[in-house]
Amino acid sequence: MKFSTVLLIFCALLLSSCKTENQSQTEKEFTIDYEKFTLDNGLEVILHEDHSDPIVAVATMMHVGSNREKPGKTGFAHFFEHMSFNDSENVPVGANRKMIPEWGGSRNGGTWSDGTVYYEVVPKDAFEKILWIDSDRFGYMINTVTEAALEREKQVVKNEKRERVDNSPYGYTNEIIRKNLYPEGHPYSWTVIGALPDLQAATIDDVKEFYNKYYGAKNASLVIAGDINIAETKTLVEKWFGEIPSGPDVETLQPMPVKLSESKSLYFEDNFAKLPELRIVIPTIEEYHKDGYALQVLGQLLSGSKTAPLYQVVVEEKKLAPEIGTYQNGSEIAGEFVFRVRANAGTDLDDLKVAIDEGLVRFETDGVSEKDLKRIKAELETGLYQGISTVLNKAFQLVQDNEFNGDPSYITKAAKLTNAVTAADVMRVYEQYIKGKNYVMTSVVPKGQLELAVSDAKEATVWIEEVKQNVANEEVGQGAEAQYEKTPSVHDRSEPAFGELPLFKSPEVWSASLDNGMQVYGIENNEVPLVQFDITIPGGLLLDPNGKEGVSSLLSDLMMEGTATKTPAELEEAIGLLGATIGMYSSNEELHIYGSCLAKNFEGSIALVKEILLEPRWDTKEFDRLKLALETELKGLEANPNAIASLVANRLIYGDQHKFSIPGSGTLASIKEITVADLKGYYEKLSPKNATLHIAGAISKDKTTAIVNALNDFNGDAVPLPKQVLPTESKAGNLYFVDVPGSKQSVIRIGKLSLSATDENANNLDFANEILGGGSSGRLFQTLRIEKGYTYGAYSGFRNSLEVSPFLVRTSVRANATLKSLEIIKDMLSNYSKDFTEADVELTKNKLLKADTRAFESLGAKLGMVRNISKYNRSSDYAEKYQEELVAMNLENYKNIIDTYLQEKEMIYVVVGDKATQFEEVKKLGMPVIELDINGNKK
Repeated sequence: MKFSTVLLIFCALLLSSCKTENQSQTEKEFTIDYEKFTLDNGLEVILHEDHSDPIVAVATMMHVGSNREKPGKTGFAHFFEHMSFNDSENVPVGANRKMIPEWGGSRNGGTWSDGTVYYEVVPKDAFEKILWIDSDRFGYMINTVTEAALEREKQVVKNEKRERVDNSPYGYTNEIIRKNLYPEGHPYSWTVIGALPDLQAATIDDVKEFYNKYYGAKNASLVIAGDINIAETKTLVEKWFGEIPSGPDVETLQPMPVKLSESKSLYFEDNFAKLPELRIVIPTIEEYHKDGYALQVLGQLLSGSKTAPLYQVVVEEKKLAPEIGTYQNGSEIAGEFVFRVRANAGTDLDDLKVAIDEGLVRFETDGVSEKDLKRIKAELETGLYQGISTVLNKAFQLVQDNEFNGDPSYITKAAKLTNAVTAADVMRVYEQYIKGKNYVMTSVVPKGQLELAVSDAKEATVWIEEVKQNVANEEVGQGAEAQYEKTPSVHDRSEPAFGELPLFKSPEVWSASLDNGMQVYGIENNEVPLVQFDITIPGGLLLDPNGKEGVSSLLSDLMMEGTATKTPAELEEAIGLLGATIGMYSSNEELHIYGSCLAKNFEGSIALVKEILLEPRWDTKEFDRLKLALETELKGLEANPNAIASLVANRLIYGDQHKFSIPGSGTLASIKEITVADLKGYYEKLSPKNATLHIAGAISKDKTTAIVNALNDFNGDAVPLPKQVLPTESKAGNLYFVDVPGSKQSVIRIGKLSLSATDENANNLDFANEILGGGSSGRLFQTLRIEKGYTYGAYSGFRNSLEVSPFLVRTSVRANATLKSLEIIKDMLSNYSKDFTEADVELTKNKLLKADTRAFESLGAKLGMVRNISKYNRSSDYAEKYQEELVAMNLENYKNIIDTYLQEKEMIYVVVGDKATQFEEVKKLGMPVIELDINGNKK
C-alpha cells in the first residue's frame, strides 16, 4: 500500500484550514474545515466534522516503513503491522480482527517504504469503541506478544508473499529493480515484504525493539473524520490516547536520491508469466520535491493519451503492446521514473526498447501540446472533488500530509503547483532527469523464451522459496495467552458501551421515463458538485453469438474508439477537456455506458454519450488493435492461478451449454473468428426499450430529465434474451485438479449453483453466509488464517445476478497445507447447519444492520442502489425492507436456508496447484480426483 501526494494529482483533495480571510471565491469552494492539536505526549491529532452519514473514520499514521529497517532484518515494518492486529492488554484475544466487522465496521492497515497506516470506518455508535480498540493496539499491545502469536503471524505473512509475489506473474520484478537501482544498504534496496529468511529468524526481542523505537506517540499522526462533535472528541482522544508513551525521538530521514554510474539490463525467466514485460526505471527525486509535479505531468504526456508519442509508436504504429505506462513514483527519500510495458505474446523486447527510444525522440521533437496540458488540468478539477467523496479518503489525505509534510492542508499547495506546471517546466524536468540518464531495465520473459529478452541482458538473481511437505515449524496454533502485568492507567480502559444506535434511512430515489422507453432512476446528493451515471442495456455475454463469446466485450471497447465525426484521439480529448470519465464495458447480463463528471459538465458529457451510442466509427484499424490487445490479455490470464480457478469452476458449475461457463471477455478460441460484422450485428440489437439510465449526484430530477431527453434519438426494438440451460448432470462430490508447476500456493474453489438475486430466499442466503465467510470475522478466515496461518484470506458468498448464481468458497493456501485446508473447509461446510446457534443469529443481525449505515456513503454506492432497483425490480426502499427481513430471521430459518443451499455433498472442489507435490495429497481427502488442463478440459 502506498499513500503518495503525487498519485493524487488526478484525484486530489484540496484542503484548507480556512484561516485566511482574503481567499478567492474559487478557493473557498474547495475548502474543508479541520482542527489540529497536539497531545502532551506528542501525538498530533486532526479532526474533521462531516455529518452527511452516521459514520466515523479513524486513521493512525506511523512514520515507520521498510526504509527504517536494516539488512538482515528486512520486512519488519510490514510484519509488525500484522502483529499489531493480534492482541492488546485491554481488548479480548482476537477482538481487533473480529469485533470491528461485528460492529458493522471495516478495518485494515497498510505498510509501504515510508510508513504504516491503520484505519477503521464504523457506525457512529461504535465511535468510542474504535478509540478504545485503536489506542490499545497503538499503546498497549507489546506485552501481549507470545511466541505462538509470533510464529503464527510469520506464516500469514509468508502466505501473503506467496500469493502476491511468488505465485504471481512478474512478482519478483520489484525485488530485481530495487536490488539494482539502489546501492547495498540503501533503505529502498529491499522490498517492503522483505526476505523470508529474515522474517523466519525474527524473535520476540526483535519485535519489542522495533516497537519501542518507532511506535511512540511522537512518531505518529491521528485523524478522525466523520459524524463527530469536535469538543467531545477532543476529550475522548485525550482519555484514550493521552497516556501512550511519547517514545524516543526518531531521526528524520534526509533525501537520499541515487545516481547510476551505468545502465543495467537484466533478465528473468518467470515461471508464471505468459507475456514478455519490459520495465525501465530511472532514479529521480523524492516526494514533495517541487519538480515532482512536472514529472507526473510528463508521465501523462508521454503515454497517457492516444496522441502521446510513446502510445503512438509502441501501440498504434509498431503494434508491440496493448498499452504503455510512464509515471513518476516519489517516496520519502528518493524517487523513480518508470516505463512499464507488458508486450504482446512473442514480442522481442529489443524491438520494444527501440520503439520507446523512437517515441522519446518524437517527444523531444514535437514538444508539449498546450491542449494536452489544458486537458490534464480539466481532469484535475474533477479529481479534486472525487478525492473528498468519503470520510476515509479525507482521513487518508489529512494524515498523510500531516505526518510527512507537517501540514494537513498541503494538498492545497500541491494542487496549485500542479496547475502551475507549464510546457517549459515539463521539458526542463525531461532534460534534467530523463534524457540520456542511466537506468535499470528488466526483461521478464516466460519460462523457456529467453530469446525475447533484451540482447546482452544479464541474469537477475532472486531468492525463491522451496515449499516442502510436512515442515514442523509451519504448523502453528493459537497458543496460550501471554502472562503480564497490565500497564497502569488513570482511566478505566475496559470496553466502552455503544452510543446511540444510528438509524439507517434510504436516500430518496426518483424515477422517470423517456419517450423512447428508456427508464431513468436517480438520487440527488449535493455533498460534492459531481455526478456519476450509467446506462444499462440488457444483453452482455448473453447476446454473444455461440462460439464467438467476447463480441459484446470487444464492441464496448470499439465504441469508445472514436465516433463518425471524431477520431479516437479527438473523442478522448473531448472527454478530457470536460474533466469527465466516460467508458463502456460488457458484463454477463448487460452492456454498460458509464461516466462521471462535474455537475456543470453533465450536459456536455451526455452529448458525447449520445454521439458514442448513435454514431459508432467502426474503425477496422482500431478493431484489429483491440482484438490483439484482448488476445494478449487472455494469454496473460493463462498464467494466473486465481483466474484459472475461476474459469474452471464456472465451467464445471454451469456446464458447457450455459453462456456463463465462458468468461465475458471470451477465450482465445472464441474470439479467434470474431469480425467487425459480428460487432455490428450485436449493435443492431441495442434498444432503449429495456434500457435504464441511473444517476447519482448534485443534480435534480428536472435538470437531469431535461438533459437526458437528448437520448430520445436512440431507438430500436428490444431483443429477447436467450434462455440458458442449467446443467442436469451433477459433478458434485468430485475434486478437480489443475497443475500449475512450481506453485507455492494452492488456489481453492468449492461451490455449487445456488439461486438468482430475484429469488425470495436470496437475501436470506446472504445472511446465512455471513458467519461462514463474510469477511475477516467469518469462520473460514478466523480458522484458516488467524488460527492456522495457512492463508492470507478465506471467504465465501454468491454474486447477485438474474441468472442462478454459484455459491463459492474462495482461498489460496500454502502448498503444503492444501490437504489440511480442504479437510477444515469440508468439515466446516458439512457441519455448518448443526453448528449454527442463536448467538450466530443475533451476531448476524447486529453486524449487517450496522453495516448499512456506511453501505451507501459514496456516489458509486448510491448509483449501485438505483441499479439494483431497476435490474431486480426492487422497491425504492428495498434497503430498509432488507433490514426488516433480516430482523425477522430466526434460527430455524437459518438452518433451513443452509440445509437447502449450502449442502457440502452437492459441491464440487477445484484445486489449482503444484501436481508434483499435491496431487497425491488431495487424494487423501477421499473424493474422486480428476485432472483438468487450465481450460477445464480433461487431461
